[in-house]
Amino acid sequence: MSRSQNEEFQQWWNKQRNRDHDGGGGGGDDEAFLTVEIRTPAVDPTDKDRIRTRTLRQLSRLYLLRLKQLASSSVWIASSFLHLLRTANRRIANDNPPSSTSSARLYRLIKAFLVVVVLLLCFELAAYFKGWHFTPPSVASAEAAVEVAYAWWLEIRASYLAPPLQSLTNVCIVLFLIQSVDRLVLVLGCFWIKLRRIKPVAAMEYPAKPVGEGIRLEDYPMVLVQIPMCNEKEVYQQSIGAVCMLDWPKERMLIQILDDSSELDVQVLIKAEVQKWQQRGVRIVYRHRLIRTGYKAGNLKAAMNCEYVKDYEFVAIFDADFQPPAEFLKKTVPHFKGREDLALVQTRWAFVNKDENLLTRLQNINLSFHFEVEQQVNGVFINFFGFNGTAGVWRIKALEDCGGWLERTTVEDMDIAVRAHLCGWKFIYLNDVKCLCELPESYEAYKKQQYRWHSGPMQLFRLCFMDILRSKVSVGKKANMIFLFFLLRKLILPFYSFTLFCVILPLTMFFPEANLPSWVVCYIPGIMSILNIIPAPRSFPFIVPYLLFENTMSVTKFGAMISGLFKFGSSYEWVVTKKLGRSSEADLIAYAESGSLVESTNIQRSSSDSGLTELSKLGAAKKAGKTKRNRLYRTEIALAFILLAASVRSLLSAQGIHFYFLLFQGLTFVIVGLDLIGEQGEVAEKKGFHDDDLSLLWS
Repeated sequence: MSRSQNEEFQQWWNKQRNRDHDGGGGGGDDEAFLTVEIRTPAVDPTDKDRIRTRTLRQLSRLYLLRLKQLASSSVWIASSFLHLLRTANRRIANDNPPSSTSSARLYRLIKAFLVVVVLLLCFELAAYFKGWHFTPPSVASAEAAVEVAYAWWLEIRASYLAPPLQSLTNVCIVLFLIQSVDRLVLVLGCFWIKLRRIKPVAAMEYPAKPVGEGIRLEDYPMVLVQIPMCNEKEVYQQSIGAVCMLDWPKERMLIQILDDSSELDVQVLIKAEVQKWQQRGVRIVYRHRLIRTGYKAGNLKAAMNCEYVKDYEFVAIFDADFQPPAEFLKKTVPHFKGREDLALVQTRWAFVNKDENLLTRLQNINLSFHFEVEQQVNGVFINFFGFNGTAGVWRIKALEDCGGWLERTTVEDMDIAVRAHLCGWKFIYLNDVKCLCELPESYEAYKKQQYRWHSGPMQLFRLCFMDILRSKVSVGKKANMIFLFFLLRKLILPFYSFTLFCVILPLTMFFPEANLPSWVVCYIPGIMSILNIIPAPRSFPFIVPYLLFENTMSVTKFGAMISGLFKFGSSYEWVVTKKLGRSSEADLIAYAESGSLVESTNIQRSSSDSGLTELSKLGAAKKAGKTKRNRLYRTEIALAFILLAASVRSLLSAQGIHFYFLLFQGLTFVIVGLDLIGEQGEVAEKKGFHDDDLSLLWS
């Protein structure tokens, strides 16, 4: 509309408005047009009563319908909630066996702590809405009973509770800083190794071409290869196949399959696999113990007692899910030549399923740091580190010199490494030789593995402490083994991680007189996480989940450490880590066919046919009646509620960093407690028990 048209419309509108105000002016038609009269038709009084009655009846029906919907919804919610509680109770009961006494004790303590935290939160919320946070009442000025109680609570808290809490906080901060310095020194040592390109150098090298005719057998020492296994039907083929493909003269190598399986069908399959490779000319034997005592150590000890072992100089050990490369022995055995004091050559692990899910990615960060930094630095500078239990070659004379395999702990690998070091033997770590293996893909399997890895060292520390003091090694080596190897990295680390972030931090929210600095909560842990993730640079996007998950795992590691230190019964329980066989046998055959090893050993694809039909039938039978489901972990869920309650309390005090840390850490505990990380476990619903709990107890 143009400007002139707007002016004309405004003039017309003003004229009409003035005419209406004047009340006249010969515009009857205009007034009829501009004024609209709305009249309500007259209604008979009897009709009014009838309409009112009908309206009330309709409203009553409407309200009854809404009430019925509300009642049905309430019944559905109540039944669903009861079903959820029954399911949670059943799953919690199944996932916390009575034998785990230390876990039960820890859970009872955490549950009592949760009750205290909830009561304190209710008390603080009431005080906040009363305004007592801004003007704290004193005992003298308080009037109401609740106000007097809160005033007394403030005095008791400030005078008697906060000081010891602050002292414990300071102790944990000191331990935290010591451990952080140790971690920093290890990283600097790794940088120095990379900068100077330091690596073990063998006195000789074997030719890269496959072993064939025209070689001198005297140049190849006698090597014994052992694969201990127990009910591991998913991975036995790939490990046996990989070991049988090792590039070493068959006259100078013997493979022992040490089967402790309790399932008869698995024994039959492994025997068939061994016979298949025997027919191909591989020197391989099958051993099965009737009396299966001592776990893995008992299995290895029984194998070393065979009469023919005296003819061999070295022994290579692989777990059932490990697949060594064909040149493994060619790259490890030469390091023993000319070094009569060398007992062990340890190689690095590589993971076929490191990118399978978030859980495996986080495990890869930890283990990459362990091998790239810890093992490498200790191997280069002090020639000692913990044997990883697999993917290593031992000098048999060193094993015999330190007493052989002992059945006294669940960490037989660390046990024999400590005793060999105390006898003066040295170790070498090869970071560039890698053996493929699997990571646990479910939280249940990972938790059981970590429990054993952290309870066993404390068992061993109790047993060998006096032996360390009485040994003839130097004072520096004794101090390194006691204070660094055992106390700092095996005891102090899980202690302060759990105590500082799961106990002290929530308590300081309810006891503000005790202060936990922000740099302890956020900045130093962030820096340490960056250092840990450097060996796995592709994992940098997962740095925050890694930090939160490590704090979540501290409760499992702390419970395991306490269990091993105080000899609780569950610390001697061995549960084989569940494997899924991610690297199939077809992958191994393809790997073998890529080189010329197949030509020399005449291994054909048809050699893998034996037992595959039986294995597929067995797998189908095992999966019948199984479903995948999330499990509930009551300890983690209880800690989640504690941290979330503390985050609410920190919000009242406007503590920003503490609030966000507690919130996200609490949510992480919820995710882990509901088993929403990693692969869900399989359960045999028709049988009413967990299949892996039945067969994987190695006792």
